[in-house]
Amino acid sequence: MAPPTTPGPDCPLCPRLVEFRASNRRRHPHWHNGPVPSFAPRGGGDVGLLVVGLAPGLRGANCSGRPFTGDAAGDLLYPVMLDFGLAEGRYGRTSDDGFRLRRARVTNAVRCVPPENRPRGAEVAACRPFLAAEIGSLPGLKVILALGTVAHGAVVAALGLKKSHWPFRHGALHALPAAPVLADSYHCSRYNTNTGRLTPAMFRAVFENIAPLLDG
Repeated sequence: MAPPTTPGPDCPLCPRLVEFRASNRRRHPHWHNGPVPSFAPRGGGDVGLLVVGLAPGLRGANCSGRPFTGDAAGDLLYPVMLDFGLAEGRYGRTSDDGFRLRRARVTNAVRCVPPENRPRGAEVAACRPFLAAEIGSLPGLKVILALGTVAHGAVVAALGLKKSHWPFRHGALHALPAAPVLADSYHCSRYNTNTGRLTPAMFRAVFENIAPLLDG
């Protein structure tokens, strides 16, 4: 039997995240408050691009139950994916907005929301088997887009490669051995966009670089 690509709703692997999950369930009983499953095309589809983020945002995916949905990062990510033909509909910041992905899938290196949006190394490692299983379940995968250094490291480790051999660099395209191309971008978080570390033009340029790989 293939390993699961998403942990169960009460995953016990990370004690700190379990405690934070329980606290959020008490305070916000109508939120998702659990491991957030990947956002995928209806019926699966032929996925050529896997976008890997850091972790669910407290009032974003942890609330909505869909990656990058309900926070500033999704406000940048999903309209760009729409412009490049990787989505359809209209992104409305809720999981029932009718927005759909095409040829793409979106997930996180850590599936549960961490306090202060800062997962620890042990928590990234605990979630690594789910990321590895997800990558392995996508036979048509051509590009993995890592948003930030943590996601980049999680992907490299999930593929069984050494991080020191494949350093993160915004805009880089890494031709990994026997694996999809790994593309790097700074995370599309509010902090990065507000400080100018990542501009909308810079983020669009990342997709312009990977578009030919998806269409080739």
